[in-house]
Amino acid sequence: MTTLQDKHKTLLEPLRDALYNFENTTVLTELNKVLAPNVLVQLSFPLETMQGARSFFETAYAPLHKAIPDLERRETIVVAGHSEDKSHWVGFCGYYTGSFESSWLDIPPTGHQISMRFHEFYRIENNLVVEIQALWDIPEVMMQANAWPMVPSLGREWHVPAPATQDGVNIQDAHLAAKSVKLVEDMCNSLSEYATGGVEAMALDKYWHPKCSWYGPSGIGTGRGIKGFRNWHQIPFLNGMPNRVGDVEKGYLFGEGNYVGFTAWPGMKMTISNDGWLGIAPANQQITMRSLDFWRCENGLLRENWVLIDLLHVYHQLNVDVLGRMKDFNKARY
Repeated sequence: MTTLQDKHKTLLEPLRDALYNFENTTVLTELNKVLAPNVLVQLSFPLETMQGARSFFETAYAPLHKAIPDLERRETIVVAGHSEDKSHWVGFCGYYTGSFESSWLDIPPTGHQISMRFHEFYRIENNLVVEIQALWDIPEVMMQANAWPMVPSLGREWHVPAPATQDGVNIQDAHLAAKSVKLVEDMCNSLSEYATGGVEAMALDKYWHPKCSWYGPSGIGTGRGIKGFRNWHQIPFLNGMPNRVGDVEKGYLFGEGNYVGFTAWPGMKMTISNDGWLGIAPANQQITMRSLDFWRCENGLLRENWVLIDLLHVYHQLNVDVLGRMKDFNKARY
């Protein structure tokens, strides 16, 4: 029996194929077919908010394709489902790639193949996409161009892999969805216990596999195991923002099989204090954070977690012009 999730994936197949075999006219044609006329598109800083297929294409895709003439979009995870409010989503995890031949967002070209991770979430109503929430890991491109002007990552910077089980684009066992979502939801709620009970209250061992991998965004990097997650992300994050609040109920959490997706715009709020974070001075600045996630569950535990955070938007809220700083650092290369 064909499920609604399957129908929504099928609905997006022509667009997915067009983005893989990227050609401007075809991509714009498919966007016009499947996106509602007033679709709301929210992308990473500095691309930000667009409305309508043409605006999305001209603001985001056309300049990227000009910089990467052989652009293609590759998927590693495709999850479809509905959230608690009954909204229907298809979430995509993967990366854009191709030869970086001319500058993009003032990032100097390399002439070599590059990759840029993406998490893209499409909300569907009546067989049309009415909303897109997406993060493109622009700092990853800056790093590959040796143009990252901010502090180095604590975690491992690398080409983040597809799921270890290699089944992210062909998810089976749809009946596991509710169980997977419940595991992620319980884990997120447990993280919020830090404010009252510290690290022990978060009970990480209860939810995370001993060999888990936390694939953070460029600028933070990957942590292996609970120890790696804590050392390279959680400890610095909580030291600098102990009052952080993540509200799953204000976002959209949905699952399919062993996979769970989460999107929110934004999903967290916090104040940068104490030790600061990512070299940002602790001046008690209040910010929000866009964080879009995928998890893979295995035998009742979380084995892999793909996380993108809009770091450029974090810096922007603090009046730090990362792209301007990058341009100043690389004046001699233009």
